[in-house]
Amino acid sequence: MRKKVLLAILGLFFASAMFSKDYIVSTKHTSLIFKAEKGEKSIFQYYGSKIDNISDVYNAGLNMNMETYPAFGLNNKLEKVVAITQPDGNMSLDLVVDSIEQINDKNGSKTVIILKDKIYPVEIKQFFRTYTNTDVISTWVEICNNGKKPITLYQFASAYLPVYRGENWINHMHGTWAAEHFMEEEMLTNGQKVISNKYGLDNTKTDNPSFMISLDGKLNEKTGSVIGGTLAWTGNYKIKLNANNQNVTVTAGINEENSHYILEGKQTFVTPEFAMTYSNSGKGGVSREFHKWARNYKLHQGNRLHEILLNSWEGVYFKVNQQEMNNMMEAFSAMGGELFVMDDGWFGNKYPRNNAQSSLGDWEVCKEKLPEGIEGLLESAKKNHIKFGIWIEPEMSNTKSELFEKHPDWIMRISNRDLTTGRGQTQVVLDLTNPEVQNFVFGIVDKLMTEFPQIYYMKWDDNSCLMDYGSSYLPKDRQSHLYIEYQRGLENVLKRIRAKYPNLIMQACAGGGGRITYGILPYFDEFWTSDNTDAIQRIYMQWSISNYYPAIAMASHVSATKNHQTGRIVPIKFRFDVAMSGRLGMEIQPKDMTDAEKEFSKRAIKAYKSIRPVVQLGDLYRLVSPYDNKGLASLMYVTPEKDRSVIFVYKISHLIDMKLPYIKLDGLDENKLYRIKDLTPNNEKSPCRLNSKVISGKTLMEQGLNVKNLLKNQYGSLALELNIIQ
Repeated sequence: MRKKVLLAILGLFFASAMFSKDYIVSTKHTSLIFKAEKGEKSIFQYYGSKIDNISDVYNAGLNMNMETYPAFGLNNKLEKVVAITQPDGNMSLDLVVDSIEQINDKNGSKTVIILKDKIYPVEIKQFFRTYTNTDVISTWVEICNNGKKPITLYQFASAYLPVYRGENWINHMHGTWAAEHFMEEEMLTNGQKVISNKYGLDNTKTDNPSFMISLDGKLNEKTGSVIGGTLAWTGNYKIKLNANNQNVTVTAGINEENSHYILEGKQTFVTPEFAMTYSNSGKGGVSREFHKWARNYKLHQGNRLHEILLNSWEGVYFKVNQQEMNNMMEAFSAMGGELFVMDDGWFGNKYPRNNAQSSLGDWEVCKEKLPEGIEGLLESAKKNHIKFGIWIEPEMSNTKSELFEKHPDWIMRISNRDLTTGRGQTQVVLDLTNPEVQNFVFGIVDKLMTEFPQIYYMKWDDNSCLMDYGSSYLPKDRQSHLYIEYQRGLENVLKRIRAKYPNLIMQACAGGGGRITYGILPYFDEFWTSDNTDAIQRIYMQWSISNYYPAIAMASHVSATKNHQTGRIVPIKFRFDVAMSGRLGMEIQPKDMTDAEKEFSKRAIKAYKSIRPVVQLGDLYRLVSPYDNKGLASLMYVTPEKDRSVIFVYKISHLIDMKLPYIKLDGLDENKLYRIKDLTPNNEKSPCRLNSKVISGKTLMEQGLNVKNLLKNQYGSLALELNIIQ
C-alpha cells in the first residue's frame, strides 16, 4: 500500500515537473495554454473548453506545438506574423522567452510573454487578456526597439492562432454600399482565405474584421465547437486563414500593405487588440459572449439603454429649415419619440450646404435655413419634451468650402498630382496625422458642446475612403506610416472628446455601415447599420451583424413606404417589427404618414419602451435564419434571469399554402410557464391567437410555435413578449 502511495506521489511530482513551464489563461468556460521556458521558443499548445488539469491536453494529444508569435528569417516554410529589417540589413528575428508576467485586476487578468531576439535589441511583449464574466480572451503585441538605430517593420500582426484541422467551416461578412454585411459561410479548403480591406477609413463597407471557424463540421446555431474572432481596429486590416492537411493557422492584424513602419530607437509599436472566444454551443454561444464583452468593455456606455430617435435625413435630405425641423419634432414627440436628430444640410453660409458638393469643414449654422440657430431648435425640442441631436462629418472637407480655401495644406493629397475627389466630385479627406487638424476636428465637437451643452447626441459620419496617399505633414521618409498614423490621430481626437464629454451620445456612421468595428466602438454608443433602410434587406444585414455586435449598438430605423432605396412597399407593422429587434428609430417624414400609420407607430413605440431592456441588454438566440431559405426568419432575446423574452418572426417569401417551420424557442426555463403577449397587433382590440396563451418553456423549446396561420399574407410578422408565470 505504501509503495502505491509513494509511486502516486512520484507520478504527481514528475507530472508537475513536466508541465512546470506550461501557463494557462482561463475564463469561466475556456482555456488557452502555452509553454514558455527562458531561452526557448514560446509554444502555443491549446485553445478550447476549460482545462483544469494541463496534463489532460498532453495525454489526449490535443497539444498543437506551434510558436505563439513566429518571426520571419529562420525556418521560413511556415506562416510568419512579424518581419523586420535590422539596422545592418539583417532581415531575421530569433525570438526566445525572456520572462513571463501574470497580473490580475478588477476587469480580469493579463499574461505577458516577453520575447527577446538572441542578438539584436528587439523585444516583443505578447499579451493575453481575460475579461471578468465573459469567455473572451484578447491578444496583442508591443514591438520594442531597445537599440539606438531605427528598424523597419514589414509585418506586425496582432495574433497568431493555430486551430485544429477538421471539417472547418468559416462565417464572415461581405457587401457593398447599401448592401453591407451579408453573411457568407463556406467550407475551408486547403490554401489561404483572406479577409481584408484597405479603404483607409470606411473599412467595413465591403468586409468586416470578424469571423467564426468551426472545428467539427458545418456551422450550426446551437451546437458544435466554434472559435470566433474580431480585430479591434478601424483602419486597414487583414485576417488570413492558412489551411493544410495538418492544421489551420489564423493571422490577424493591421493590413501591412503599403504600410511598412520605421521604428526609431527606444520606441514601441503597439498593435490593435484581437479578441477571440470559444463555444461548444455553436454560433449562438460565440455571439452571446461577444455581445456581453461589448456591452461591458468595448462599447461606450454599453449598458445604458438607448432612446428612440427620429433622424431627419430621409424626411428632408438637404432641405433643412427651422419650420420643418420644428414640425418633425412635434409630430415625433406626439408618437412617443424621445430624441430628434438633425442630419446633413444645416451648415455653411458662404457656401450653404444644399447638396453634397460644398460646405464640409464650414461648421457654422446656415442663417438662411435656420435663422433662429441651434438655440431655436433646442427650444423647440424642449417645448416638445424631446432631446436634440445633430449630424457632423468632421474628418472631411469639400473643395468648395472656406476651410479648403484657407487650409489647402490640411488636405490629404499628393503634392505633384491632381487631387482625387469623392462624393459630389468635391469631397476630400483631412490629414488627421497633423496635430493642427486634430485640434480642428476636436474643436468642431467642442465648439458645439460649449455653445450648446443641451445637445444630447451626435451622428459622426464619414462618406469617403482615404483616396490620395499623401500627407504634407508626415516627413518624406515616413509617408508609409499614413494609414496607421491617420487612425492614431483619429483616436487622439476621440479620446479628447470622451474625456471632456463622457455623456454625449455618439453614433459611428460611414456612408452607412462602413465603420462597424471594435476599434471605433469604444468611443461610440452605437453604429448606423446601413443607408439601406428597406426592412427585408435589413433582416439579412442585421442577422449577419448580430453574429458579432449587440442589438444595443445596432441602429435600426422604420422608413417610408415605398422605401427610398429599393422602392419596396412594406406594411408599417413589418417595418416596426424589424426595427424593434435593434435600437429602434425612425427615418421618415411624419407629415407623409397616414393617421393610421401614426397611431400604429404610437402603439409600437410604447411597446418597444416596455421591452427595451430585454432587446438591448438581453441574450440573443437566433432561431430560423433568413439565409436558410425556409420562408421566414426568427430571433429572440431573453433576460439573464430567463423571466422575460421577446420573439420576432418575419415572413420573407410568399407562396400560397407554403410550408413554414415551427419556431423552436431557446434560452428559456423549461420548468416554467410563460404567458404570451402580442406586442404589435394591427388592431389592438384583435391581437393574434397566441395572445394570453400560457405555454411551458419545455414545449416552447422542444416543440415550438406553429405560426403558419398567423403569417398568411405577404410581409406577415410577429413581435411577441413572453413573461414567466410565478
